[in-house]
Amino acid sequence: MSTNTLPAALAEIVDDFQALSEPERLQLLLEFSRGLPELPERLLNHPELLEQVVECQSPLFLTIETERKDDGETTGYRLFFKAPAEAPTTRGFAGVLHEGLDGLTASEILAVPDDMPELLGLTRAITPLRMRGMTAMLGRIKRKVAAADRLRN
Repeated sequence: MSTNTLPAALAEIVDDFQALSEPERLQLLLEFSRGLPELPERLLNHPELLEQVVECQSPLFLTIETERKDDGETTGYRLFFKAPAEAPTTRGFAGVLHEGLDGLTASEILAVPDDMPELLGLTRAITPLRMRGMTAMLGRIKRKVAAADRLRN
């Protein structure tokens, strides 16, 4: 699959992964785990606002928020993740999704192919269970964005 169907930021990330050898890809994933932003203060003490992605081997929680102009028009969706530091694979993929999708519109996020995680070239380096978790994370984001977009229309 080509990356030209992906949003620009995500396509660039996928290209970066594809340009590396397998060990280097794992190192890049680790870098994304370190770059995952912490939850903002307003979400820290409100776990009920986050949804767990139970398919992930490590405890990963996420939520989205609608970004709006002053007139109320939706401009995009913000993504927020909570994953433990001792889960670098899970945090890394959350970091990839955050950097690649944060702030995009519903149509841009919903157009991302469900099998996008496979494009990172990690299927031999990461267990199938972890790959399913990555795919589930993307699926959960898309489901939440679709539901928020339906409410808006």
